[in-house]
Amino acid sequence: MISTQDWADTQRLWDYHQMGHTPRPCSVAIGLGSHDLGVADAAVDLYKRGMAPLIMFTGATSPTTRERMPRGEAVHYRERAIELGVPASAVIVEPRARNTGENIRFSRDLLAEGGIEVSSVLLISKPYEERRAYATARKLWLEVEIVSASSPLTLQDYVDSIGDARMVIDMLVGALQRLLIYPEQGFMISQTVGPEVLASYARLCRGGFTSRLLRDAGGRILTSTN
Repeated sequence: MISTQDWADTQRLWDYHQMGHTPRPCSVAIGLGSHDLGVADAAVDLYKRGMAPLIMFTGATSPTTRERMPRGEAVHYRERAIELGVPASAVIVEPRARNTGENIRFSRDLLAEGGIEVSSVLLISKPYEERRAYATARKLWLEVEIVSASSPLTLQDYVDSIGDARMVIDMLVGALQRLLIYPEQGFMISQTVGPEVLASYARLCRGGFTSRLLRDAGGRILTSTN
């Protein structure tokens, strides 16, 4: 049973995870691979609006996507973009990345190898991964401007599209945990997390929305040392 308080806390996390950037023309759009083809759809929409002359999709497979996207996340994203009318010549695939850090590093390196000058990146992710993607890119790709983007969905829209409210809440909680612990591990820049967001996160953890949390070898949930 998901309570009214659970939904209020989830909405607070959802709002925090989104950066609120206004899309603007950038050197390239980079769509981060996942189970969600909505990332590809958002990239296509932004491309058609003239926000980037080139799209790069990055991602291999994961346990979540192996069956649904057997040819790899980036490949399936590319197929989706072409199906929606983007010229094949405007889509690049980076097929090896298996986490957000690799998404950024491998994309950066592949663009450099291709001689493509990049001063700004339209970084497209799932709605609740905007802040994590931004924080990772700011750590690993200092010389470019990062503009975060995702499908313009409300929390309820996203839950309806996934069809599993508990899984969505678990994913939002897991994404917040990573924002708290990954800066200490050197994976992303640190960002301020307000007390209300932290309180919502703690309540959801206590409520059992923990399937996406990282744990230590003893099964204990990892926390920040700060």
